[in-house]
Amino acid sequence: MAALRNLLQWKTIAKEALDRTLIVTKFLCILHVTDKYLCSSFHVHGPSMYPTMNLKGDVLLVEKFSTRLGKLVPGDIVMLKAPDNPTRTVTKRLLGMEGDQVTFLTDPHIESSTKTLLVPKGHVWVQGDNLYDSKDSRYFGPVPYGLLEGKVFYRIWPLIDFGSLNQGLWK
Repeated sequence: MAALRNLLQWKTIAKEALDRTLIVTKFLCILHVTDKYLCSSFHVHGPSMYPTMNLKGDVLLVEKFSTRLGKLVPGDIVMLKAPDNPTRTVTKRLLGMEGDQVTFLTDPHIESSTKTLLVPKGHVWVQGDNLYDSKDSRYFGPVPYGLLEGKVFYRIWPLIDFGSLNQGLWK
């Protein structure tokens, strides 16, 4: 009789452990899908997007469905894989879509050093807000649309700058 009671007790404990494991597994799956396909946080630092973003670093919220649905417009701040180093993720401002004609400074120190080109099909033109210290499309050319990972829509850190980022310069 005691052996049967022990067996029932272990069965109850095993069922409870399995139920809790399934709950944790479901939560982690939802968290993964949310982070990968809907929205994630991203820490960005460096001078490339100064003065829009702080030199010491900002934590941003990035939504990922705009890039998949093609709902980006010039002026949006985007997160993308660096074309010259795919292990790095960078943040830049979208300045031209495929078919747009973009004019940019080849040397920001010389105002008359401009160049104009047509953004090829399947590509975008991105630039950092800090023209003097940004490695962007002026350096590596138009970026394939497939390297875009998401659109930045909110700054959550530092708290003093908490809020929506100024997007869509031409909206």
